[in-house]
Amino acid sequence: MHGRPAFAETGSPRLRYLNQGRAGGPVTEDAALVRLCLEGSEQGARELVERFQSMVFAVCVKMLGQREDAEDVTQDVFLRVFRALRSWDPARPLQPWILAIAANRCRTALRQRPRDAARSSVEISRVVADGAGASRELTDELDLAVAALREEYQLCFVLFYQQELSCAEIASVLNRPEGTVKTWLHRARRELAERLRRRGVVNHADYQLHGV
Repeated sequence: MHGRPAFAETGSPRLRYLNQGRAGGPVTEDAALVRLCLEGSEQGARELVERFQSMVFAVCVKMLGQREDAEDVTQDVFLRVFRALRSWDPARPLQPWILAIAANRCRTALRQRPRDAARSSVEISRVVADGAGASRELTDELDLAVAALREEYQLCFVLFYQQELSCAEIASVLNRPEGTVKTWLHRARRELAERLRRRGVVNHADYQLHGV
């Protein structure tokens, strides 16, 4: 996969019509879009990819640390999304369902890597530390610290801080209790803060990343 694909503009009149509901009454925007895709609409497929591709690609970059790998996995994610659309539950939001597929494909890609494969540093672009903007040094050190986290801690951190999902949404993505997600986030923040203190990047004992 070379570069990210371009897609036609979204917002088709047919989707707006479906979103108003037909014989069955009003439906959610997600359900209307999925219905278009299941009916074989190319425009509907383009709109689904356009709506979620940036989010999926960002998560893949964070988890895999390598842009080329993330591009390949992102493509694979959407292929699997379209194959599995009939299994999506319209009573649930579409975004967590797609992110769950993305997370699973990233885990598979990581397992398939050679044990000695070098993991690139990834940039966490949106971290709040004691109300102050992160310095370049802090950002670099945070990249390394996040890359060293356990897989589940790292994914929680990325989804919460970079994708701004709630703990309930992350729980849906990972198919884990919300309490477990909160525990993982707490441990991730604690480990990151401790590493930054050990590295001398922050020197005050009460340094912490803002939590839930």
